[in-house]
Amino acid sequence: MSFKKLGLRAELVKAVEDLGFKSPTPIQEESIPVLLSGDLDFMGLAQTGSGKTGAFGLPLIQNIDLTLSGLQGIVMCPTRELCLQITNDLKAFAKHLKKVTIVAVYGGASISNQIRQLKKGPQIVVATPGRLLDFINRKVIRLSRISYAVLDEADEMLNMGFQEDIDSILAKMPEDRKVWMFYATMPKGVAQIARNYMTDPVKVKVGKQNRSPKTITHTCYAIQEKYRYQGLKRIIDFTPEIFALVFCRTRKETQAVAENLIQEGYQAEALHGDLSQAQRDYVMRKFRHKTIRILVATDVAARGLDVEDISHVIHYNLPDDSETYTHRSGRTARAGKSGISIALINAREKYRLRKLEKSIKVKFESGKLPDGRDICKKQLFDLVEKIIHTDVNQDRITDYLPDVYNAFSGLDKEELIQRFVSAQFNRFFEYYCHAGDINAKISPETSAPSKKVKRKAGLKQKKTQRFFINVGRLDKINEGAIVRLVCDKSGIGSNKIGDIDLKREFSFFEVEKKAAKKVLKSMNKVKLDGRPVHVQEVFNEKKQGKGELRIS
Repeated sequence: MSFKKLGLRAELVKAVEDLGFKSPTPIQEESIPVLLSGDLDFMGLAQTGSGKTGAFGLPLIQNIDLTLSGLQGIVMCPTRELCLQITNDLKAFAKHLKKVTIVAVYGGASISNQIRQLKKGPQIVVATPGRLLDFINRKVIRLSRISYAVLDEADEMLNMGFQEDIDSILAKMPEDRKVWMFYATMPKGVAQIARNYMTDPVKVKVGKQNRSPKTITHTCYAIQEKYRYQGLKRIIDFTPEIFALVFCRTRKETQAVAENLIQEGYQAEALHGDLSQAQRDYVMRKFRHKTIRILVATDVAARGLDVEDISHVIHYNLPDDSETYTHRSGRTARAGKSGISIALINAREKYRLRKLEKSIKVKFESGKLPDGRDICKKQLFDLVEKIIHTDVNQDRITDYLPDVYNAFSGLDKEELIQRFVSAQFNRFFEYYCHAGDINAKISPETSAPSKKVKRKAGLKQKKTQRFFINVGRLDKINEGAIVRLVCDKSGIGSNKIGDIDLKREFSFFEVEKKAAKKVLKSMNKVKLDGRPVHVQEVFNEKKQGKGELRIS
């Protein structure tokens, strides 16, 4: 199947061919003919890296009426990085259609510059929901002529807390506009958007939801907890050509891991929410240009990150849910290429890995971290291969060679090689010469702690105290994060924690009444992922006839 046979106009086909694409991906082949009709709502489920931008971008551009001025199509996406990526892709698709104007709108950049661009009357705007809603409320963007609303990575936007913004934006659009929604997983909010804003949408499903592409190899390394950082280093050192994205759980840990790598001479940087937008742009520019080869990031910071040829995704810590793992891993193996997803786990996390395998229907290969001798050998022969295949420019070095030959004249071939190896690899030799085995031995029957499984059931017959906590889904947390925070700070077991009710900007959790004072005392001046956490007791006053909750 060629792009031409999908019904695309010649200018778009030529642009796609200029980009080096010869045939459409499965999601493009299924979606483009449907979307070119222009009169249907659409839901497309496909994994990250499957070519969704082309699937909606090409028909969107073709359906724009070039005889009309003003905004006709809006693409919403979760992050600034993805917003810029989509904008660049759409401009590349439209390069042979001179009258098509596309503008990116996102937070963290000059509002005045974006307003100036919008006043020129683009036909297509690519935007993050928050900034888009801001411009709509300012009446900078008017929706009266909108024909197409595209939600790219809709599941990501919902997971990041944009449900209310998306609802508000779609509600302000004309009733006859068409909604095209693309996603990789199926949270409840996706179905809700379909019910509220779409009419008999065409549904296309390529692959299966919440499953990782077959082009990704999933490997786990079981290590002793205290050697987690050393395990990461061994993976990097054993893969000389690595171009990797490393995921950590918190901003603090992300920064610490990146700083340690930088201090030890690795080409690494951190990407997290504490960085300014200018700093994030600088880091991403270096990563895209491969000036750095290791990007250490939090999940929120890396949302929507689309960089070609990432060879490895390394889970320094396992995420709390399978959707996050799927999105993390999807940063590699883009556009049909292969990639490797590596999880570092300790002995107590084996059951979480088994649960993840069942959820996303993949099998993790159990690997063994290489020893120091193997790493030195791998690095050495990689350098030897590079030297053997290095092109020699005689014109540039001829004048220097007599002095070089003279300097080496006292050494025979064997001595020269020995000194060369020592000069290049003393650092590796010194670090790894006494390095022991850091692999952990885990029995196959390791499973989830029974206390955690019975946590809620065990409290049903006991008195509990309800607490308010000022973090919610908008902070990208789940029940597991609250359980860990309470247990780590108070020292109580997870079996003493009951129901957890996550809201958008705050949450509630219950603990056994006997442990309530200990929990309240321990949660003073606590931070979760760098954010100050405030915890208060909640009292139900219905028994007193007041019919409301009181927070102490």
